[in-house]
Amino acid sequence: MDEVQEAIKKQVDSHPVILFMKGTPQFPQCGFSQKASQALAGCEVQFAYVNVLEDERIRQGIKEFGNWPTIPQLYVNGELVGGCDIILEMYESGDLEKMVKESATSHSSGA
Repeated sequence: MDEVQEAIKKQVDSHPVILFMKGTPQFPQCGFSQKASQALAGCEVQFAYVNVLEDERIRQGIKEFGNWPTIPQLYVNGELVGGCDIILEMYESGDLEKMVKESATSHSSGA
């Protein structure tokens, strides 16, 4: 595993909920990243994010890491959840909020 993949793995393992996106939740740089971060914000849980535009190696590396061709990418408990369409579908059904809140609870209790 090269250093970019190791750096991505460390970020994914360090945060129960992390979104790899273009821009930041406050200043998203693409519509898909904006929708994904808004859906997460709507779940009212804290989440980490990585602005892939700050590092081209991360931008390309995350596509290989999750074997997923597009950005944004959401990881919960180290597992790839998916991209914008999946995030929005899960948000609308209530599954996203349930998943991220369970993740936050399990991490805060030390589990």
